[in-house]
Amino acid sequence: MLVAPVAGILSDRVGSRPLMALGLVLQAAALSWLAVVVSPTAPYSSVIAPFVLAGTGMALVFAPSANAVLSAVGSHETGQASGANNAIREIGGVFGIAVAATIFTSFGGYATSNLFVRGLQPAILVGAAALAVGAVAALMVPGLRSLRAAALEHSSGVEAPECT
Repeated sequence: MLVAPVAGILSDRVGSRPLMALGLVLQAAALSWLAVVVSPTAPYSSVIAPFVLAGTGMALVFAPSANAVLSAVGSHETGQASGANNAIREIGGVFGIAVAATIFTSFGGYATSNLFVRGLQPAILVGAAALAVGAVAALMVPGLRSLRAAALEHSSGVEAPECT
């Protein structure tokens, strides 16, 4: 609620790439932190900071990624681009949950708290690794100047020089 609006505004100024990469790094760090502190006897207070860090990272990803997608297409294609972006995000969530559940059940279960944590830790670490890979991929998103040049080219029909 606090970070997402600011991320959206910053995305227009600095571009989506650095915000998305930072957000994914924060989420990866938060999940790694959770994997370290989670235990059957861990107090709730030990997971508050990683949850806040993960939420901040998520807010830094969603608004800028939507901005990047919509900035990359012409105004007549925004509906399709938004729909594709949302569908891909949902499919990613479903796939991520399926992978995490598979890892959880391979290493642990629900019978005891120790068994639960034994399954939870590797599932969280695989999620953190996926987020780290996503952070590297986010660095490959076209820069703000490239998107502006492409939008100018698209709207005027004249080829613009490529900028990065």
